[in-house]
Amino acid sequence: MGSTKTVLLVLLAAVVAVAAAAVLNMGRSGDGGDDGLPGRYDAFAKCLSDAGVKMYGAYWCPHCKNQKDAFGSSWKFVDSVECSLPNRAGQTELCSKEGIKGYPTWEFKDGERAEGKLSMQQLSAKSGCSLPE
Repeated sequence: MGSTKTVLLVLLAAVVAVAAAAVLNMGRSGDGGDDGLPGRYDAFAKCLSDAGVKMYGAYWCPHCKNQKDAFGSSWKFVDSVECSLPNRAGQTELCSKEGIKGYPTWEFKDGERAEGKLSMQQLSAKSGCSLPE
């Protein structure tokens, strides 16, 4: 009977520890998350869109995901175009017409393009948009 109580106490302690860790980590995304708070790059992402910068990407592209993750919750302000058809069944007509060959492809107001994941500093330099401090 004593060992059953010990096991129950250990299990209870583990549940309490996990619950406490979950509560302590709530809302700690660092970029505003999806909690309605501003993201770190909101103004920068809005500036990119206002400056005519857009990213062509594909839902299955790991480099595109990394690019989106770098923006965090601010990604929603970036002008982006999905180029992949469902189930990777080819490329959309728009992206094909635009001559998009790789993902991600960034296009700037002057028509210049850059393929691959760009750093925030590269995007800032090419767009003239300031990064947050």
